[in-house]
Amino acid sequence: MEKVLDLRGAVCPIPVLKTKEALEGLDKGEVLEVLLDYPPAKENVKRFVQSQGHEVLSVEEEAGLIRLRIRKK
Repeated sequence: MEKVLDLRGAVCPIPVLKTKEALEGLDKGEVLEVLLDYPPAKENVKRFVQSQGHEVLSVEEEAGLIRLRIRKK
């Protein structure tokens, strides 16, 4: 199952904090999809996730929407 976290409209540090909270609520191996529209959040969330040992499965951008898929380790 994949959980979706819609953070469109949120600016840093909110996307990182909300992603951290969402990952804490997942079981190992589950996937979290994070939706962003604030470009600096893409790198901030990605960097945070990797620093915590989780896996960034994909980063897609289309028409101002950034979609990160993260697997909890």
